[in-house]
Amino acid sequence: MDKHLQGGKAFGFLKSQQDVKLNSINEVFLTDPKYAEEEDLSSKLEMFKNKYMEFDLNDQGDIDMMGLKRMLEKLGVAKTHLELKKMMSDVVGGAARDTFCYTDFLNMMLGKRNSILRLILMFEGKGKQEPKESGPPQRKTFSDLP
Repeated sequence: MDKHLQGGKAFGFLKSQQDVKLNSINEVFLTDPKYAEEEDLSSKLEMFKNKYMEFDLNDQGDIDMMGLKRMLEKLGVAKTHLELKKMMSDVVGGAARDTFCYTDFLNMMLGKRNSILRLILMFEGKGKQEPKESGPPQRKTFSDLP
């Protein structure tokens, strides 16, 4: 069998394992009374899971400093090393760690603290939703007025 096909199958297997693991973490959050008032929690968790899996490039379950750097560069928000360290500290709640896990990520996204990463990820989707009009503005007439 071709090595590329074997590698692709292994990658798919790792992604499906990760999907199952992250779904089980989502289930814990869905049953947590702390988040009972959260509006549309199930779809938010699914969106967060997909975003997390997109940037957990080594499929080890944690995002490290380089993963965070790539995440932000892909979103068009490059940061310095010191800014990345501050973001990492925000995500893990001030702990001195070089990685964050999915639970840390969910706590940040659903928590009350405003971290820079949370704000970037929340507004990333909103910026893509509004199509920009091109060309000159349309001509208005008196009948267009309310």
